[in-house]
Amino acid sequence: MGAADKRREKLRQLFKSLAPISAFSKEQVRECCPDLTAGFVSATLKDLVREGILDRYQSDENETFAWRNAQIRVDPSHWIERQVSGNQVTAQPEHERPRERLLAVGAEQLRDAELLAILIRVGIKGESAIEAGRRLSRAFDKNLAELRLTSKDDLRNVSPAVTVTSYAAIMAGIELGRRVAAQERRHRRENTPITSTTAAIAYCEEAFDNLARNSVQEEFHIVTLSTKHLPINTHLVTRGTLDASLVHPREVFRLAIRDSAAAVILVHNHPSGDATPSREDHQVTNRLTEAGKLIGITVLDHIVVASEGSISIRESR
Repeated sequence: MGAADKRREKLRQLFKSLAPISAFSKEQVRECCPDLTAGFVSATLKDLVREGILDRYQSDENETFAWRNAQIRVDPSHWIERQVSGNQVTAQPEHERPRERLLAVGAEQLRDAELLAILIRVGIKGESAIEAGRRLSRAFDKNLAELRLTSKDDLRNVSPAVTVTSYAAIMAGIELGRRVAAQERRHRRENTPITSTTAAIAYCEEAFDNLARNSVQEEFHIVTLSTKHLPINTHLVTRGTLDASLVHPREVFRLAIRDSAAAVILVHNHPSGDATPSREDHQVTNRLTEAGKLIGITVLDHIVVASEGSISIRESR
């Protein structure tokens, strides 16, 4: 019998002896498995605790273990095979290893599982970072965005190789990617002229996405535009129910003049989710449009953003 078979048999013996017991001490394990060395028992219990299969309780005099993962307790075959055979990165041909592939062909060519394996970096006994990446990729195949909302313990349930360090690396990688993508979107917005209703709606849906989806009260904003209708800045003017008497032209155009704007887009949200403009919305649009004509600043459009969609008041007339 080879070394792998011997190790497999020892692990099977340990699980067979402990499966009927809900909680036990290390001494009880040695009594149940007298053929196993103290070192083997200690190392195996440590692995089971680290992977969240056992819970360890320590009092002044006693150390007790209790099963947490009932599935492993009933059917440990998969866990045992990982311990014996594993799927280590070093066993892969060098040109197939995720990090080497990234350096050779670029990150954009790697599969989700390979990118996750690089973030996990180091596996555990019986499960490499590669296998852990594959498990996470399969688990989040339908909605990768859910990964950033998943707790450390939930990810660890998918793969025991997700340690505190690798979990932190995954979350940091996701957040950094989110910030890079947001900056790229902002750069595109700032360098794309707004010359149509479609462009105005697209800009406002992206720039005011959080306002449309999450705000619980109405807010009135403006987007200031250059002579080429490139976005200069966005400004919050007022919070509260939109009313022509509350949105004073002085406040709106003071901000536009400060930005040396040639035009503005008016923006406000409907917390109800329905972007259909009200009579008051039209009144505000008309009043500010006329005021803008007097000082030479064009009101290009008034966009109502909401969770169910956005509407141009200019277009809805």
